[in-house]
Amino acid sequence: MAPDPWLSMYDSTCQIAQEVAEKIQERNRCQRNGESSSKLNVAVRSLLQNLKEKINHLKDLLLQAISTHQITQLEGDRRQSLLDDLLTRQRQLQASYKNDGTETDVIRSSLMTGGVKRGVTNPWLLEESEETRDLSFDDIRQQQQRIIQEQDAGLDTLSSVLSRQKQMGHQIGNELDEQNEIIDDLTNLVENTDDKLRNQTRHVKMVDKKSTSCGMLVVIVLLLIAIAVVAVWPTK
Repeated sequence: MAPDPWLSMYDSTCQIAQEVAEKIQERNRCQRNGESSSKLNVAVRSLLQNLKEKINHLKDLLLQAISTHQITQLEGDRRQSLLDDLLTRQRQLQASYKNDGTETDVIRSSLMTGGVKRGVTNPWLLEESEETRDLSFDDIRQQQQRIIQEQDAGLDTLSSVLSRQKQMGHQIGNELDEQNEIIDDLTNLVENTDDKLRNQTRHVKMVDKKSTSCGMLVVIVLLLIAIAVVAVWPTK
């Protein structure tokens, strides 16, 4: 699967942020040793400007992806959280650069371990754990990339599960449609059978009525014949 352009740009922006942090530390080291740091200041300013432009571009791309439904809402929230953390780090780096090398130990602690600078907690990083304490910037970046890859794999799995559930929903809907058609056919059959039964019942009643009328007529005819016979029969 091809890498996502937004995530690739996010990784490169994180690398710029880490490079800025390294340059600031190098500048502070030069200032402590009384060495010239003008070139480093120029490099840091350029990197900070590049970092700001990259973050703004990431904002625009994320907004476009969300508005056009190129990514899910869950993925959009995850990327927005990553972008918010990156913005926080950019502000922290900008403040550290403007600090002009003073409070060097506190700046390094704030950049590397999420420590406190002038009483403000850096939300970019949590308190450094034993697992990352001795890691370099590249090691930490690789660790972050592994975590992001694991999250992406989890999102892919979740997407597959949702896709299967959607397919099952369609299958259940089709089955219900077929069952409804069968029920409609049975209803029509019952209605037709009921109409036939009513017609047959009316026919039977008419036949029964005619049969009763015919029987009475026969009795009347027989009575008339008997009367006629008695009338003509000679008396002794």
